[in-house]
Amino acid sequence: MTHPQWHRAADDQVTLSGALDRLTVPALWSYIKQWTPESGGMELSLERVDRVDSAGMVLLIHLIEHAKKQNCHIMLSFVPEKLLMLVNLSNADAILADHIKTI
Repeated sequence: MTHPQWHRAADDQVTLSGALDRLTVPALWSYIKQWTPESGGMELSLERVDRVDSAGMVLLIHLIEHAKKQNCHIMLSFVPEKLLMLVNLSNADAILADHIKTI
């Protein structure tokens, strides 16, 4: 099973691409719910995400929680500025603080 926005580079590396918004999140979440981590940690690159809204932010929060339940820690890399602003404005900093990789 594959999804056009979920690009697996290795067992512990995935890149998301395209828009993470209210139009794309439902199908992407349906795919992610079936995903099972293969390691205790994973890097999720957002380098190829070109648009994100609050639905995309919530998707990432749910993805992190889904992975935690399976003993996997997700680190987000190349987080877009707009997403960082949404996280800050939504007071979701505490939820995502340990999951954002800084350079």
